[in-house]
Amino acid sequence: MPTFDTIDDIPTDSRVLVRLDLNSPIEDGAPQDNRRFERHAETVRELADAGHRVVLMAHQGRPGRDDFTSLAGHAEILADHVGRDVAFVADTYGDEALDAIDALGAGEILLLENTRMCEDELPEESPEEKAETAFVETLAPHFDAYVNDAYSAAHRKHASLVGFPLVLPAYAGRVMETEYEANTAIATREFDGPVTMVVGGTKATDVIGVMDALDEKVDRFLLGGVAGELFLRAAGHPVGHDVGDMDLFDEQWEANRELIESVLDERGDAIRLATDLAYEGDDGERAEVAVDDIDEKETGYLDVGTATVDDYEPAIRESDAVFVKGALGVFEDERFADGTVGVLEAIAATDCFSVVGGGDTSRAIEMYGLSEEDFSHVSIAGGAYIRALTGEPLPAVEVLEAAAKRQ
Repeated sequence: MPTFDTIDDIPTDSRVLVRLDLNSPIEDGAPQDNRRFERHAETVRELADAGHRVVLMAHQGRPGRDDFTSLAGHAEILADHVGRDVAFVADTYGDEALDAIDALGAGEILLLENTRMCEDELPEESPEEKAETAFVETLAPHFDAYVNDAYSAAHRKHASLVGFPLVLPAYAGRVMETEYEANTAIATREFDGPVTMVVGGTKATDVIGVMDALDEKVDRFLLGGVAGELFLRAAGHPVGHDVGDMDLFDEQWEANRELIESVLDERGDAIRLATDLAYEGDDGERAEVAVDDIDEKETGYLDVGTATVDDYEPAIRESDAVFVKGALGVFEDERFADGTVGVLEAIAATDCFSVVGGGDTSRAIEMYGLSEEDFSHVSIAGGAYIRALTGEPLPAVEVLEAAAKRQ
């Protein structure tokens, strides 16, 4: 269990600075409602209901990218989820922001402008350096406590994440608390039966690193997506390379070939590979081909096949714990959702500890009418989830733990 303090430990009637992760898809200039707003609303509501003065920080996009925008729209979406007004100020630590912060009454909520509009925020630097930025030194004196609820950004060393816990009493919000506990369970919990990991997605480098790091913790890996195809290539099948204008496989193969081959060599008995793959047929419908019948890759494979799903389901149903990192196919297209949804349905029907990680994969739960309640935890984190699985430190968690020792 973590050794940080939580919002239960904050003294009454505090002015609290809270870091959320409301980073969202932007369409036509407007943020889109998503699971992050709903999750963070719990922390915000609890703090406001307790009578604290609540000031929120969050980021959206990065400078130079299309999704780098103001948080004005985010305040409206968050207010709907919290059930209270969320005021917004188009400033982060200037006079306008400071006046709005000082004017807050008990139970009132204020969202500051996008933290990444501050030049002090983004460079990855040590917490000590971040604590000495004008951003932190100007804002901190106006607060009694700092709360980090942005677990999904906890792998970053940005000012709003690692600077404030050095100069203010610091606490974990509900999202930080629950995400940390669930995502580190694979390393910290003992399970009575088999532990299974479903590995997919397009970022093969991430998941191969996870497979290597969890060598002793996971009894079997069920593979799909880009990583699955690269492992099939390592096993001698003529797949796992780019065709046409595709740019997914060859570069990742070159970067990870030795690790893939060593993992396959050392843990081959624990690794289940797809026995068939799905692609778009000439008629535009889903078509499937057995891996052993592929002589040459001539098209992109977009999902694992029906036989693979049938093979993976029993392995899931006899597991005591199942962790998911990445989708097994392009589930956004209903024709190629069978692998991802089939595996999620099997997990939902199994009495096991289950964590579904990564924003993309968790979206399939909502898209295909599954219930989050059928899983132990559905993570909203991507990079931080990978780090937790591989046992790498999370800088924003480390500074919370250090703060708890000082308090």
